[in-house]
Amino acid sequence: MTGPFVLPIRDIIHRSGEMREHTIEAPAPAKWGEGLVAVAEGEPVVIDVRLESVHEGILASGEIDTEYTGICSRCLIDIGEGLKVEFQELFAYPGEEEADFEVQDDHVDLETLVREAVVLSLPFQPVCQPDCPGLDPVTGERLADNAGSQQSEPLDPRWAALQDFTTTNDDESPRSRG
Repeated sequence: MTGPFVLPIRDIIHRSGEMREHTIEAPAPAKWGEGLVAVAEGEPVVIDVRLESVHEGILASGEIDTEYTGICSRCLIDIGEGLKVEFQELFAYPGEEEADFEVQDDHVDLETLVREAVVLSLPFQPVCQPDCPGLDPVTGERLADNAGSQQSEPLDPRWAALQDFTTTNDDESPRSRG
């Protein structure tokens, strides 16, 4: 079996305490994620992984570094941001207990593990900036673009009477201090 996420472990199988470190740099083989943001197919994925032989199998731990793109959930503009994900998973030896990942002959395939770690760490409601005001409900324009303009009419007609209320008259009237 070959592929960019397949690592040989022949020299550490059943040798508890042995360790190997690898750096993988490969393009994402497919689009990872189905929400508002995803890691695009072909986007570079860098994985620093440490494979340790333990009694039960091969322990893979490391960090994934890539970038996701998509749209802001509030104002719908295009966004892109870096993503770092840490992972740790046991690839069990075949025939042992039931496991999510298993050692396959003389290698481990990290693709499923990496894809799941990346997809689960993508933001559910991504924003272009933490205080993104979103879209104007009346005009549909980005509120961040119109930050200086005043709204001429209230959003809700029930509040129209308050539009004429000002505090300037209160400042002119004398106040008694008690």
